[in-house]
Parts: sequence; structure tokens; C-alpha cells
Amino acid sequence: MSTLQISLAVLGIVFLGLVLAYNAWVYRRTAPRKAAPPPPGQNTAPRQEPDLGGVDITQAPPPHLPPADLVADAPPGAADLLADDPLLHVTPQADATAASAPSAASATAQAEPAPGLPAKAAATAAADKRPALDVLLDAIALLPLEQPLAGETILQVQPTTRRAGSKPFQVEGQNATTGQWEAVRSGQRYRQLQAGVQLANRLGALNEIEFSEFVAKVQTFADTLGVAVELPDMLHEVARARDIDQFASQHDAQLSFMLRPARAAWSPGYIAQQAAALGFVTANMPGRMVLPAPEAGLPPLLTLAFDAQAAQAEDLDRTAVYDLLLSLDVPQVAQALAPFERLCAALQSLGESMDGVLCDPDGNPLQPDMLGQIGVDLDGLYAALAAHALAAGSPLARRLFS
Repeated sequence: MSTLQISLAVLGIVFLGLVLAYNAWVYRRTAPRKAAPPPPGQNTAPRQEPDLGGVDITQAPPPHLPPADLVADAPPGAADLLADDPLLHVTPQADATAASAPSAASATAQAEPAPGLPAKAAATAAADKRPALDVLLDAIALLPLEQPLAGETILQVQPTTRRAGSKPFQVEGQNATTGQWEAVRSGQRYRQLQAGVQLANRLGALNEIEFSEFVAKVQTFADTLGVAVELPDMLHEVARARDIDQFASQHDAQLSFMLRPARAAWSPGYIAQQAAALGFVTANMPGRMVLPAPEAGLPPLLTLAFDAQAAQAEDLDRTAVYDLLLSLDVPQVAQALAPFERLCAALQSLGESMDGVLCDPDGNPLQPDMLGQIGVDLDGLYAALAAHALAAGSPLARRLFS
């Protein structure tokens, strides 16, 4: 073999080695980032969002909080706004309902804790008995009873479905012992009944067809029990529903921001590890994590989501994720919990630790200083919601914006 042939062979081997080294470098640079192994002895099982028996806590109707409690959070001058606001104009029938049903504040004052019951447990028990129906957000039909009925009798004949069209429907009874309005339960007796349908939610306003379905349910229920029913006026309630829906559409806000990797993609495990360091826990849906509220049963403060298919891949370390969304459902979370500030902090922290680029939901890069202006706009939104007895995070707001 000549010297030239040997030189060419050596150059070929060197070139091949360089190509392999370059490919290995490119692969290491572009491969999805993996989660770091946990320290020895550390529990690696991810924290899970609490299982509420299949109930989505972001959608479940919460316990009732009366408008009087909500108005306390409104800014100065809100009382004048409330007095003239069309959202609070209710029918005479609804006014009668409000007069016949004790407010949550008075009901709580009347209910004395059982001897030996801890104060916190007593407060929780009282809160659970607050009426869910509210004249601000529900069309309410009264079913006066000539004599108290057992809860078992009512439960056997009440409508099995809990919706009229796309709107929640429910029946309540005035407990003959406590005088409080509550969901009908076995072992209790009730001296009055009322049924209500929600006037609006994120699916729109209550329409004539849904109201007619509500009337049919209530009338059948009343006929089965052999009692009369006092129904609200359809045209008035449908008009109220449209007013509420218009207000809700003008004051709804669901903020979402995207983080995209500046260089290498992320693996699902890497995302979960970085988010868990900030307090996020795994939700019941693939590719979803939440930052839980400090109080059990409330909607999460923030939601983190990425590709659900990637979250269910066989090899999570080799599965690439190229973006994630951090979201805040503004009306669902109380302003006092500083959800927007937590959102900004999470975006900054994840952006730094994961080498991510802040973008809008469509993937267009954003400047971090734009978040400040959004925060200013949110302050005005919070004030408007509170002035209409729909403070963010209140039970009424969570029902309307659901």
C-alpha cells in the first residue's frame, strides 16, 4: 500500500470520527431535557391533585355566599352602582323568595355549634348549609308546602337530571328544624321547597327553550308531590339572563401565556420536575398540572398544560415537548390570593430554569414588561366584578364564569 493510500485512509477515518462526534454533539444539544434523578431515598411518586370522586373542582357549583358578603369586598361607591345596576333587578316573585329564604349571614348567626364541636368545624358545617340558589343568578320557583315533608319523600320524586339545557338546575328545602335552606337530605324534614335554574354561564344566557324545560321539570315535580308551584315570569327572567350574560362576556378573562424552549426541547418528566419545584401537582388529566388553592375544594390558582399525547408516550425521556401553557382563570380565583403575581413569578422562574422564551398563546414572543400593563387592566376588572356583587373567587362568580 502506497503512502498516498495510507494518508487517504487516515484522513477518511479522521473525517468519519469528526462526523460521528458532530452528530453526537448535535443530538446531545437537541435531545429533550430529562428530569434529574432524585437523591437516594427520596420518594419519587408525584403529588396528585385531590380526587373528588370524579367531580371537576373547576366546574362544580360551590356553596352559596350571599350578595351581602360579596358587597363587603366592593370598592368605595359600589353601593350606588349596585342600586342602579340592571343585573340586580329581580322579579317580585324573586323578592318574595329572598324574603322567605334566610340569608346566609342570618342563617349562620342562628345556627349554634353543637357542644364540644371545634369552632373551625362548626364554621365549616354552617357554610355547608348555606343556600346555593341566589336571586341574582337564578330564576327561582317556590313550592309552598301545607305541612312538612320528609327528605326521603322529596328525594324519591325530585327530577333526576340536574340541568335544564346547558344550565344547572337544583332543588332546595327549608329545614324544619334549623330554618335554613339546603340541598334536600334523608333524615330531615322540610317545610318549604324551591327550585332554581341558573340564568347564565360561559355557555350563554338562559333561553326560552331552557326556561320551558325548567318549568316542565318543576311542574312535574310539584304535581307528583301534590303541591302548588309559583313560577317566575319567563320573559322577565330571560331578559335578566341576557343582561347577566352581556355583563359576563364583557368582564370575563382567562389569561394564558406560552413558554417555548430557546434551544433543546423538554421531556414531560423534565417539565413536571421543574413545575413541582414551584408547588404544582399532577392533575387527573394527562399533560396537566395545577397550583392548588390554599383551601381545599377551591379551584386551582394556576394551571400548567402541555401536549397530552406526549404525557402518555411510552418513553417519556425521549419524547419532545416544544411548548407549555400557564393559565389563570381570573374570575375563579380571589384577588386576595394574588394569582396574577403568582403567574408572573411562575413564568419568570420556569423561563430561567428551563431556558424558555415567553410567548402569547399563538407562540409570538412577548416582552416581560407587557405583563405590567396586563396587571393594571386586571385591577380594573377586579373592581368591576366586586361592584356587581360578583367578586373574583366568590361562589357567585365561580358559578357564573363556569
